[in-house]
Amino acid sequence: MTESTGKAGPVFLGQNQYGKAENRVVRVTRDGATHHIKDLNVSVSLSGDMDEVHLSGSNANVLPTDTTKNTVYAFAKEHGIDSAEQFGIHLARHFVTSQEPILKARIRIEEYSWTRIEAAGEGEYSFARQGQETRLAQITYDGSSWEVISGLKDLVVMNTTDSEFWGYVKDKYTTLPEAYDRILATQVSARWRFNWSDDAGEMPDWEESYEQTRKHLLAAFAETYSLSLQQTLFQMGARIVEHRAEIDEVRFALPNKHHFLVDLKPFGLKNDNEVYFAADRPYGLIEGTILREGAEARIPADLPNL
Repeated sequence: MTESTGKAGPVFLGQNQYGKAENRVVRVTRDGATHHIKDLNVSVSLSGDMDEVHLSGSNANVLPTDTTKNTVYAFAKEHGIDSAEQFGIHLARHFVTSQEPILKARIRIEEYSWTRIEAAGEGEYSFARQGQETRLAQITYDGSSWEVISGLKDLVVMNTTDSEFWGYVKDKYTTLPEAYDRILATQVSARWRFNWSDDAGEMPDWEESYEQTRKHLLAAFAETYSLSLQQTLFQMGARIVEHRAEIDEVRFALPNKHHFLVDLKPFGLKNDNEVYFAADRPYGLIEGTILREGAEARIPADLPNL
């Protein structure tokens, strides 16, 4: 510890560290038509001979936190991500052995798991996030009739290809480049309304209905070659209504979970649709309702999470 004196007596610099927190990196490994995902949230913390940056403001021993961020993305390309543990080992070893003032590196990693969506098609590149989904239900009864709305929220899904976005309106404020092979990801919030309303009618099998509705929603997401998230939304809702006779209306809110290619050229690396920055905000929000012909829209747009 380093001592500094002042009118109030001696003061000491104690434990200190610095780094870049929550670097969101998604690594797509393309094995032909079969893709594999590693989705990490990486926090880097470094400590060592850093007294002077605190006491005098000298940055002579400071590796910029922006450099630690760049290292995470570059290592995702150079080393791949076999496991969170191995990736953290690569990073920690690099920071301590490449920079003399850095005596200790702490890498904290959160990994988000994905499972494959089983669907028709030649490729295996559609995934659903594990451990996030919440099932929803709202039941309304007025003494004579019922209204049952089911749904889900926080179902995170991703296609690593078969998605484009181009041909849109451009003005002097438009900077977004057209995309002909992009990641399409969203966090599905969906509500669907049943046409059962009378005790005299046959009640749906709620468990079977939920499982099958979810299955059709995921299959439509996986099997749609998407030119826009709006198109995917319609296909998801249409497939549910077409395959589930007990459902008359489906309403979606789909935030576009943007994944931007990281520019690796400053490090002499080519990013061939492999390393992405996963942005959490701001995001596009796509909403829409799909109805059975002749049905009346009754699910409110602002239906809260139940």
